[in-house]
Amino acid sequence: MQKRLLRNSQSEFIPSYLKLSKEILQEKTEEALERLKECNFCPRECGVDRTAGELGFCRTADLPIVSSWGPHFGEEPPLVGRSGSGTIFFTHCNLHCLFCQNYTISHLGEGQEVSFEKLASIMLSLQAMGCHNINLVTPTHQVPMILKALMIAIEGGLRLPIVYNCGGYESINTLRLLEGIIDIYMPDFKYSDPEVSKKYSLAEDYPERAKAALKEMHRQVGDLRINSEGIAERGLLVRHLIMPGGLAGTKEVVRFIAEEISKDTYINIMDQYHPCFKAFEYPPLDRRITPREFEEALTLARRAGLRRILY
Repeated sequence: MQKRLLRNSQSEFIPSYLKLSKEILQEKTEEALERLKECNFCPRECGVDRTAGELGFCRTADLPIVSSWGPHFGEEPPLVGRSGSGTIFFTHCNLHCLFCQNYTISHLGEGQEVSFEKLASIMLSLQAMGCHNINLVTPTHQVPMILKALMIAIEGGLRLPIVYNCGGYESINTLRLLEGIIDIYMPDFKYSDPEVSKKYSLAEDYPERAKAALKEMHRQVGDLRINSEGIAERGLLVRHLIMPGGLAGTKEVVRFIAEEISKDTYINIMDQYHPCFKAFEYPPLDRRITPREFEEALTLARRAGLRRILY
């Protein structure tokens, strides 16, 4: 890992949502809940009334659905620290990746509906365990439920930064709704080729949507800032999974980040791809990446001028 860090000089961190007035947070939450009646939280804009039990692409109605939660020590070091990232895995997804390593959650629907009070209590429990943040995994389609639970958790004393850990397939309107609430955005940037994203994730517009999302996220929170203890407090952290056969389009991904976001973007170049779910039916997804493919990806990132590379 390149050890060029942007340090935060503040001695005591205050998450963004505690700087918002209760009235503004209430307005944002009410707007989100209203949008469930004609859902447009992600680029698919299914338009279904989730409050009436109608299900769109994400197969989620109007209650939180959680698969699991707990301190996570396998995330990026600035999120994990000593006590772990307080991870909440939400069920279902707005993408349809044929190789998803969490396919039992995203495709098969592993998890259960919980009340808003229960979701809030999970956040507070993670804080009580000493976790450094609340890490919302696959949150896009459950933004209204998260906001309503967050309001309850704030009343209970929540004061950890919120990590928005998403697949990168985001709506700008939803991201703007989240402005002032999210401190750390952690999107994937999966593909740069629309034909590839169409074939493997049923999202032909993924590259353009991801690029727009990263720009908006960076506008809101800037480059990742890390405190004196090595813990991330605010900013953008991008994940890019290297895929066999160059399917991820890494050259364009790193070019875009370096030239149109920031050369100080904290990026995790990930080598852990392995075939899952339906990947075995779609060569070259039926194999792991080679050491050479991974080294080529790192070289591309360095040549693009990125200065904060984790691998």
